[in-house]
Amino acid sequence: MTDAFLLVLAALAFGAMMLPRLRRSALWRATVTPLASIIGSGFLVVAPLLADVAGPWAPVAMLGIVALAHAIGWVMRFNICHAEQGLSGAALALQRLANVALTVAYVISVAFYIRLLASFALSLSPLDSPLNETLLATAVLALIGLIGWARGLHGLEMMETVSVSLKLAIILALLAGLALFDAGQRDWIGGLEPGEMDALTRVRMLAGMLLVVQGFETSRYLGAAYPAGLRARSMRLAQIGSGAIYVVFMLLMLPLLQNLQSGPPDETAIITLSGLVAPVLPLMLILAAFMSQLSAAIADTVGAGGLAEEETRGRLRARPAYPLLIVLAIALIWAFDLFQVISIASRAFAFYYMAQALIAAHQSRGGPRRAGFLAVAAGMALIAAFALPVE
Repeated sequence: MTDAFLLVLAALAFGAMMLPRLRRSALWRATVTPLASIIGSGFLVVAPLLADVAGPWAPVAMLGIVALAHAIGWVMRFNICHAEQGLSGAALALQRLANVALTVAYVISVAFYIRLLASFALSLSPLDSPLNETLLATAVLALIGLIGWARGLHGLEMMETVSVSLKLAIILALLAGLALFDAGQRDWIGGLEPGEMDALTRVRMLAGMLLVVQGFETSRYLGAAYPAGLRARSMRLAQIGSGAIYVVFMLLMLPLLQNLQSGPPDETAIITLSGLVAPVLPLMLILAAFMSQLSAAIADTVGAGGLAEEETRGRLRARPAYPLLIVLAIALIWAFDLFQVISIASRAFAFYYMAQALIAAHQSRGGPRRAGFLAVAAGMALIAAFALPVE
């Protein structure tokens, strides 16, 4: 009965999100890209990570991470409305340096997401091997680049819409299943204890988990398709929706996390534990994991294409930029161990956010708002220098 209920719930939710009226909504289309990137590859792994770092306080820690992300989103929304045009001098130089860092981060992230997808897809098959994983990742990346070149932003958005809708439908079913499971539990946190580590390491790991909810900045680079006000609204909507999902998920996961096995946490830990809630959930979460990697990679490709168009002042349009960026991502997966270079992307994202906060402070007129921007910049500088990347 539980399996049937969760499958029907997911099917109804997916159907509702694929209704033509919603898919034609400009606000929804603009929201899909940041939402795809925020609820990406880190969604399933964040629960065991936070359980290890914060124990029963994991939902509070998640709330803090979401609040910090909202502070950065506040910076980004200000810049969308006040700092996309007319920069000069040091602010313009900082913007260009930040865009270079973000481009590097996006290329690494796209390669990492799809390489992880390929590894996960082949892990349970007889074809599992490093070469086959690289070949599959190359094929998926080539498909993304081809669709981006042939159909542009809206072609990639259609891929995003399907993958994000399916992922969100499964997450809704997961939350419903967890709520039913939790209703029968007497002790939510009794057996949940944090791992052994010093206080400084905990703080550094929590700072690194900011990158789990990274991705809202992609709204900044959709200017060729959507006006500034709509992009700011869509970013806020994506952050509020994803933030609520993350916090509720962590709260509902507490009773289940007591069954975690010791050792390094990964995505498969939550997939395995979900079988205690309903037998069908592991299969649904495997599909959600695929969609998470795919949608996050597409979202970062979209962001990188818009960034390239903006930085070249339209000389390189986003449409031909997509396959170029994909070629760079393919080169990365063949040339490097992505698990060794992903930390570069993490620090590049933090540096980018720091630069955006400094630009916002430069563009503001002083007062409490400027002080807030400078505080965000200082926090991002510390994270870029000292955080332990969660990837």
